[in-house]
Amino acid sequence: MSTIDPTARVEDGAVIGEGTSIGPYCVIGPDVVIGANCKLLAHVYVTARTTIGDGCTIYPFVSLGTPPQSLAWRGELTKLQIGQGCTIREQSTMSAGTVAGGGITRVGDRGYFMNCSHVGHDCVVGNDVIFATSATLGGHCEIGDFVFMGGLSAVHQFGRVGSQVMVSALTAVRGDVIPYGLANGQFAHLSGLNIVGMKRRKFSRERLARVRSFYQGLFHGPGVFAERLNEARQHAGADPAITEILDFIDAGKHRELCQPLKAGKAP
Repeated sequence: MSTIDPTARVEDGAVIGEGTSIGPYCVIGPDVVIGANCKLLAHVYVTARTTIGDGCTIYPFVSLGTPPQSLAWRGELTKLQIGQGCTIREQSTMSAGTVAGGGITRVGDRGYFMNCSHVGHDCVVGNDVIFATSATLGGHCEIGDFVFMGGLSAVHQFGRVGSQVMVSALTAVRGDVIPYGLANGQFAHLSGLNIVGMKRRKFSRERLARVRSFYQGLFHGPGVFAERLNEARQHAGADPAITEILDFIDAGKHRELCQPLKAGKAP
């Protein structure tokens, strides 16, 4: 059975899953659906049409489904969808979507969101991500699976961060970061591949060598980038990671591609 602390306020219409506990002073809105075996420890605020998957743990002073921080919002009842097995630490916030952005913000499974992290309206966040303290997404961002966002990092609205990317602490991401990339600097630049993450995902030495060679040719080879990109397409079938990188580049439309620093340019 679910347990609800007598100091909590759960509005009529809210759905609370079996085995879920709602701790002291939580406030749950009428259109909220919370899955089974979740723990809302205390002082958690959930509103809008928010759904929370099974097995999530949510710490004090988290706000979920609060109105999008968008001047275009006119009070519409929109959605926030959170997957299963997520941990959301103190004072983190996730906004509901906007009508113009499709009306929904999506967060995948097994995410770990450290204190004060923020997911903006209409974002799509993948599975198994880690957001360190105060990592922030502007509206409409797309974040792939297994992404690590360093402390105090931020992604500009409409920015894309590919799967298995590591974004260093204190980094402002203004361009799209290719899958498997390592982004750092005050304003993000590519400084190589996330080799540590790739090894954790069981990339063999042979695969690492292929993807490294592709990366070097694409970003550090002779000629202009457009020429190198056309040349790189002949390697599309050499490895699934290479195919993923090329598909990611082709799908870009809002932001320029994050690239390595040019020789002699300060970070």
